[in-house]
Amino acid sequence: MSLPPSQFYSLNPDTKAPTLKRLRTFSRILDKAITIPGTGIGVGLDPILGLLPVGGDFIGVLLSAYIVLEAARLGASKATLGRMTVNIILDALIGVIPVLGDFFDFAWKSNVHNIQLLEEHLKFPSQKKRADTWFVFVLLAILLLLAISLVTFSVIVTRFIWGLITAS
Repeated sequence: MSLPPSQFYSLNPDTKAPTLKRLRTFSRILDKAITIPGTGIGVGLDPILGLLPVGGDFIGVLLSAYIVLEAARLGASKATLGRMTVNIILDALIGVIPVLGDFFDFAWKSNVHNIQLLEEHLKFPSQKKRADTWFVFVLLAILLLLAISLVTFSVIVTRFIWGLITAS
């Protein structure tokens, strides 16, 4: 069975439901796995990883990019994948701001929003053209560059602060 060269590998329709269920679970783990007692506010792995210096945001972006990749395999349109990527970029860029970014990470649930976008697309799949391989590749490359940039930014800020502390 050969794949059409202009289309990203897609899943068989029979496997879409289990894949979507797995992505829902994955997004809940990332965004709201543990509910804070008495508040109804969920905290997941993504905001906790964001607290880790240097590599936390990097790992968070890569885990979120996995959802975009799977959405492409499920046949998501360019518009849907683009909105999902913007959610991740917004989460990552604001999340890198000290203190404010940490609060934002706990409030903004980009992965849950991305699953909602995917589910909305899957309700009416024939209305929009699915993304091709190159488009998905470009989006994933952008997310990888973002993740690398976050690590670079964190290292530069850490070195600057360390230089201020040790210069005294």
